[in-house]
Amino acid sequence: MSKRSSRERSTDILLKRVLRSRAYRGKHVILVHGKAYAAGSAAEITRLFDKVVKEFPGETPTLTYIPEADTLILVLR
Repeated sequence: MSKRSSRERSTDILLKRVLRSRAYRGKHVILVHGKAYAAGSAAEITRLFDKVVKEFPGETPTLTYIPEADTLILVLR
């Protein structure tokens, strides 16, 4: 089993904080360099993604959508 880098661990910790926060519900979120950037629309997240990539060259951002509290997620087995 490979060891995870400290950057991967910090991204996991940040993602858990974002998932618990009500402020990010219903938004697209970019996690990069220990920071979370949120946007409410597809056009806004596209602009924000371009800005983050330019601001942090060489970093790999994590892009995710945080569902509303009452959103149901279908799991197929």
